[in-house]
Amino acid sequence: MIEKKQTYYERVILIGLINSMQEDEKSQECLNELEFLAQTAQAKVYARFTQQINRPHPKTFVGSGKLQEIALYINQYSIDTIIFDDELSTAQLKNLEKLFERKIVDRTQLILDIFAQRAKTSYARTQVELAQYQYLLPRLTRMWTHLERQRGGIGLRGPGETEIETDRRIVRKRIGRLREKLLTIDKQMAVQRKHRGKLVRVALVGYTNVGKSTLMNVLSKSDVFIEDKLFATLDTTVRKVIVKNLPFLLADTVGFIRKLPTSLIESFKSTLDEVRESDILLHVVDISHERFEDHMSSVRDTLAEIKAIDKPVIVIFNKTDCYCFTEKTDDDLTPRTRENISLDEWKHSYLTKDPEHTIFVSAHTGQGLEDLKELLYQEVKRLHSQRFPYDDFLYPMYDEQGCELK
Repeated sequence: MIEKKQTYYERVILIGLINSMQEDEKSQECLNELEFLAQTAQAKVYARFTQQINRPHPKTFVGSGKLQEIALYINQYSIDTIIFDDELSTAQLKNLEKLFERKIVDRTQLILDIFAQRAKTSYARTQVELAQYQYLLPRLTRMWTHLERQRGGIGLRGPGETEIETDRRIVRKRIGRLREKLLTIDKQMAVQRKHRGKLVRVALVGYTNVGKSTLMNVLSKSDVFIEDKLFATLDTTVRKVIVKNLPFLLADTVGFIRKLPTSLIESFKSTLDEVRESDILLHVVDISHERFEDHMSSVRDTLAEIKAIDKPVIVIFNKTDCYCFTEKTDDDLTPRTRENISLDEWKHSYLTKDPEHTIFVSAHTGQGLEDLKELLYQEVKRLHSQRFPYDDFLYPMYDEQGCELK
């Protein structure tokens, strides 16, 4: 009888800061997200530590008192890894590892690790590897403690290069090769995009884990991988979708996240080209998440960074079936908060300042999907008419099964 191999979960703790730019409530939300990231990376979170401080300590990120508190806890509960919610400097990483004698991981490294787990295709693996090397290059001093300057003396005079410099040179060469490989793949993908003709292109964008792939499956009747974890989708998937006999291309893209590492944005440039070259963006938002407004802001910031902010956008508030609120009674004097706003009130709030391009749906139950298809049809038809004003009969039309109509 074959025994099932048990999954090992690293025992981790999380550390974040509270400052004037990030109050306690927002700090806890960031740590909630960091915990979800840790769970996605197959870790078990045992505790969280926060410190109220204006700026991170230059040597140890947190102060001496908090360091003692953390040291006591990790020894008592045999913690394997300490995860920080911000990117750490080389000096901070080195000092913290020496102090705690535990593995130290920052937010960027954690996201890169998840991307490495999730990358399936050669293209995605190359993108992740490039981002990892770019992250590693300035941190080589902490990775190999044996690296010291070569000793002088007869027979020991080397080329005047330290081992760390040799390693940096090797890493830089590897980065150069990976960039060349990505350039080759970029050209291949650009050719593929050209061969798609003048079909209208629509791209799903949004925060990670908001249901983009579920919507993709529903609209395209395909079987894109979905999972209730962060970054379930890394590779861009493009499918032809037929709505009322009108075809268009729908792309599912990698989810965005708060504090998305710059190296990842650069490495995933070609993946994000699907967003840049699309005609319409479907901005999917998880309306059931308590900080969905922050998520929307993060997505807009990333779109601005990749120069795709000016495209026509349809905002899709997904997961309406998961939305919960506490209804206020007439005699309830509790201050009005996010928790006691109904879904109907959101539908008539500032969120729908462009009601013709805003829709509330549930990809899971199908609620609102027909309205979404009608809205998509009207938008695609408008662009289609601009591109093919006179040749409707020359342009191929399709039935709901994707077969060309004669």
